[in-house]
This record gives sequence, structure tokens and C-alpha cells, in this order.
Amino acid sequence: MSDGRWIDLIDPAGNVLLNQSPSQAAQAVRDGDINGIAGINGQFAICQQAEDKLRFARTIARPMRYYQASARGKNCLIVAERIDEIYCQLAKLGMAGQFVPSATRMVPAHHLVEVDLPLHEATGGDVPVAAPRMERFLVPPQERWPADISLIGSRYVGRLLAACQAWLEGLDPKQPIGVLFSGGVDSGSVLIVLAHLLKEAGEDIGRLTPFTLAVDDSGEDVAQARQFLQQTGIDLDLEVMQVPLSDVDYRDAIGVIEDYKPLDVQSATMALAMCRAIRAKYPEWQYLIDGDGGDENLKDYPLEDHQSLSMQDVLGNRLLYQEGWGIDALKHSQTYSGGQSRGHVRTWAPARRYGFQGFSPYALPTVIEAAEQIPFVELTEWNPELLYSLKGKVVAAGVREWTGVEMPRFEKRRFQRGAVAASTFDSLFPANAQTYRDTFATRFSTEALAKTVCP
Repeated sequence: MSDGRWIDLIDPAGNVLLNQSPSQAAQAVRDGDINGIAGINGQFAICQQAEDKLRFARTIARPMRYYQASARGKNCLIVAERIDEIYCQLAKLGMAGQFVPSATRMVPAHHLVEVDLPLHEATGGDVPVAAPRMERFLVPPQERWPADISLIGSRYVGRLLAACQAWLEGLDPKQPIGVLFSGGVDSGSVLIVLAHLLKEAGEDIGRLTPFTLAVDDSGEDVAQARQFLQQTGIDLDLEVMQVPLSDVDYRDAIGVIEDYKPLDVQSATMALAMCRAIRAKYPEWQYLIDGDGGDENLKDYPLEDHQSLSMQDVLGNRLLYQEGWGIDALKHSQTYSGGQSRGHVRTWAPARRYGFQGFSPYALPTVIEAAEQIPFVELTEWNPELLYSLKGKVVAAGVREWTGVEMPRFEKRRFQRGAVAASTFDSLFPANAQTYRDTFATRFSTEALAKTVCP
């Protein structure tokens, strides 16, 4: 879409809308209707023109960024999912010479963002980046529920189940579904819920395939995943995607996710290897589902991994893990946004690179809204250990209530750690965060971008 002043490279087919049509969702964004946007259930990135303004809205699971350029006497604002897509469009327009990747702007998740369109004709000199106006469309009430684990689990997993049911209803029933599966709480609960829904609908649960990654035939996730299936009685064959060490390269992941945060790069490195292996074996496979977002919702990250954070920070700041410190904070990155709004690219980009349509139900606003109503302070009394154990208790209680399945719980382990032997991990990933930044800077330098092969 374009009126000469802007170009929209966002493919509407990449949105997963669960309760309304694409035209209805687009109309809500075009009208700047906050309540209407809040009512869109799904994962989406939508940009619409309203006279001389552009309006953007997105959820965590799909990125959207924009860039304003000026060359040859013309102005143009480009909207896309990726930095390299913006560069390639600028190259087509003969405007790539002035491109600065850090000057692209990520639309923060859960906000309606409005910018003024540039004039058709450039006025000379640098064109200032359009100053955005932002209004939040996800405003979840906090700590509203009673401190009853059974009740909390039922309500929280109920939202997960409703999201998965709506998603299933929109799929071709003949298409298989891949579950990115480690046997952990998040991917495990997604698998149990999907199997339950298919059984309730009288469908064959064999439509589901749990995929688990093993690098060099190692890692603890495979044994954990098999134990999970055995203990839950889910009659599915685990498909282990065996990947040689030579196929795992963090530098490739940096290029795919266009970011340098070490933990996100590490996770994306494994996701990229997994998606590549699935695509090689199943050229026609379309749908993947994952449990990404479950940790953020239940605030289940060790504080020692974020030494600048305290329990007061984690429990006292709305949506800290989902959105970072917020759009008004000094720490907020205009290039990337913050929290999972930035980090979910670790899951989205590898799936997109290999042509999958991914779905992350825990990252939906409806599920996040439920999580925010959990009384974390009352349940944890500011004790980190009680916080770390909370997710397993809540999700297991909800799974039991809705499906009757007793879900096993294992020691928490990150995806990138479970897919490879501990002795090998350090040989795959640099210990120094600066190495990731340097690799990113090299990959996205002016010289490197000039060598980009554009479609």
C-alpha cells in the first residue's frame, strides 16, 4: 500500500486474528479506536492511513518498525517487519545511501502509535524522524484475583485454552500442527491443552507432532520431553530433530533476528536450527505453536540473570518483562522497544525465515491480561524463591482443572541450555556480551548492507 508518501511492506496474511476479520481490525486502527484495538484477539501488526497520519498497532508476537527517508527531492516513510526489508525498499527507490539502521523505529507492543506523514517534496537537509504520539491499548488490572492457586490456575489456563481453541477453529483441519516442545511448563501445557481440545472435538491427536531439538545428539530436553509424554499418557511420538554442531552458529541468528541481546541470540540460534531441520524434513509444513511468553507472564526469570533488577522492580512495574521499563523511560530503546516486545523476535524470526506460520498463545494480550491479575505480592511476600515456584503451581493447577491431566514439573532450564550438552554450550556462545554487539555492528554496517541480496 502507498500514496507516494509511505510504503507498507507488512503482509496482512501474517496476522493471526481470532475474533474478527482483517477489515474490522484495520478499521479499528485506522479510526484510532483504542477500545476497538483492545478488542482484537490475536497476534498482529497493523498500519493504516488516516488522512495525513499513519496509525500503527501491534502485539508482542509480530514486530513492526518504520523509517523516514529523504532523497532526490522526495520524502518517504517505509513500514516493515525487518530492518533489511526497509533497506531493500530504499535501494529500489535509490535512497539506500543515507540509511542508518539505528534510526529505524520499532512500534512498541500494546500501543496505538500515530505519526504525521511527511510532505511529498523534501525541503532540503535532513528530514526529522516523525515524532510519534502513543496511547496504550492494553491496560490490564493488576493483582485483582484472590490468592487461591486453584482459582488462579483455572482462570489463567482458561485464557490459554480459549486462545488455542479459537486458533484451531481457524486452521485447515487437514493440516498438521508442530509443537516446539521441551517438556517444560510452558510448551508442556500448550501440548496438553491442544491434545485435550482435539479429543473434545472428536479429532485425532495424531495431528500434533512435538518437536524437540538435540544438537550433536545431546542435551537434556529429549529425555525430559519423553518423560513428560510418558507421565501424562499423551499418545504421541516425540520427533527429535537431530542437528550437527556445525549447523549451529550464533552469527547467523544475529543476522536473522537483527539484534544482539545475548540470551535472545542464544535462544534464536537454537530456534533457527530447529526450524531449518523441520523445514528440510517437511517441505510443506505450515503451522508451529510454542510456549514463548509463559516466563514473562509469571515473572519466572532468575534475578541473578538481571543483576540490576530487584523484586520491587519485578513486582512493582506493570508488564516489565513484556515491555521493559516503558516508553517514557530513559532505558527505552526507540530502535527496539523493550522486554519481550523486543525479545520475541527470537521465536518469530526463525519461524518466518523458514516459511512457518507461528503462534504464541502465551504472548496474546488476553492471556497477559489474565496473568497481570494474579496477586504476586500476596503469594510471594517479596520472596524470589516463592516467585520462581509460582508458575509451575499455577499452570499445573489450571491444566488439572481443565483437562484432568496431572502435569509433571521439572527443573527450569532455558531452551538454549536444554538442546545441547553443557560442556558444548560455551564453545557455541561467547561469554562476553560485547562480542554479540560487535557481530551485529559488522553485519549491519553500511558496507555489509550494500552487499545485501534483495528480492
